[in-house]
Amino acid sequence: MDAMNRAPSPARRGEGALGISRVFLIAMALLLLCLFSAAASAAPSLRIGVMTMAPGELFWERFGHNALIVDDPALPEPVSYNFGSFDPGEPGFVGRFVRGEMLYALVELPTRVDLGTYREEGRGVRIQWLDLDPAQSQALAATLAENAKPENARYRYDYFLDNCSTRVRDAIDKVLGGELSRQLSAGSHGNTYRSEATRLTKPATWMWLGFDIGFGPLADKPMSRWEEAFVPRRLADSLREAKRADGRPLVYAEQEVLPHRVGPEPDEAPRPWWPYALTGLALAIALLWAGRRRPRLAAAFALPFWLACALLGAVLVFLWGFTAHWAGWRNANVLLLSPLCLALVPGAWRILRGRAPGNAFRWPLAIVAAGAALSLFVYWLPTLPQQNLRWIALLLPIHLALLMAWWPRPTLAAAGR
Repeated sequence: MDAMNRAPSPARRGEGALGISRVFLIAMALLLLCLFSAAASAAPSLRIGVMTMAPGELFWERFGHNALIVDDPALPEPVSYNFGSFDPGEPGFVGRFVRGEMLYALVELPTRVDLGTYREEGRGVRIQWLDLDPAQSQALAATLAENAKPENARYRYDYFLDNCSTRVRDAIDKVLGGELSRQLSAGSHGNTYRSEATRLTKPATWMWLGFDIGFGPLADKPMSRWEEAFVPRRLADSLREAKRADGRPLVYAEQEVLPHRVGPEPDEAPRPWWPYALTGLALAIALLWAGRRRPRLAAAFALPFWLACALLGAVLVFLWGFTAHWAGWRNANVLLLSPLCLALVPGAWRILRGRAPGNAFRWPLAIVAAGAALSLFVYWLPTLPQQNLRWIALLLPIHLALLMAWWPRPTLAAAGR
């Protein structure tokens, strides 16, 4: 009993205290490690967003716009990377624009500065924040910063294949390892470059007319969702539905930054061909009557008509043969808007002055009408069909009526009436 109740020696008391100290130090180290990990996870991380701007009222704003946003806590404020910068005052700009060889640039600027422009224009802006891994966000931010350097910033611009929106799409797809292209290339809404361009430019009549007349069959191929991302709104819609490789939504948050105060983006609205046909038939009937009974009245219509056809046809030939505007290649509208119409203008002027049109009038008249008739045959060809039935329905009856009115050689007496 005495041995059992003996007090521990001083040495043993020291060993016990040392053990307790070690446990305490280990516990404190674990606690600090947990606190550090929690603080690191709670610290704000770099974010990547896609900023989409609604269309504006000016003609170069009709397609809308977008940019990539880098919100890095290490920077004073979020940065916008905008692929839509160009300088119309630089030497050679007009020539490159006409040839389809425009140069655009990526610019880096504070997001608040970028937003200020759209606030003044009344254009709505939304940001979609992407659910990227930290490494992916850092890689994309570094790539954008590198590409924005003056020596790397410029690129060959294409309205449909390589523009401000497709550059945003491609940057996201690259950091995702091609996952975005795999998803978007598999589906289609049936839209074409023609349908999207004429839809977006509908408020500017001269623009949609120019696109519809100037586009050839290459613009009528149905696009995949990947291809239609050349329109910023289409890209935003696709990002909203896209998934990461692990199934998580690519967009984890979306916010409206600026309200839209101008006209909304036009929705799809098919243009039927029959109003064009009714107009063409009405004009053809009137020209048939006037060509036989009032040739000077018919010539007053024919002269500016043929002159307009010749000028527009020359533009179509130029686009096809001498520019990089691939959407205008192989345009069958050149059969309806023949540059040969210029040879008919002197004859129309003679008729307008009460004289006979001359010997060099009838055969060009027949060739122009035959070309217009050939356009209907080309329309039904299965290879690369062109959606120009509206213009065939309008212009073919007019060309045929002018041929029927003046193919029999008009007498001087008839021409003078």
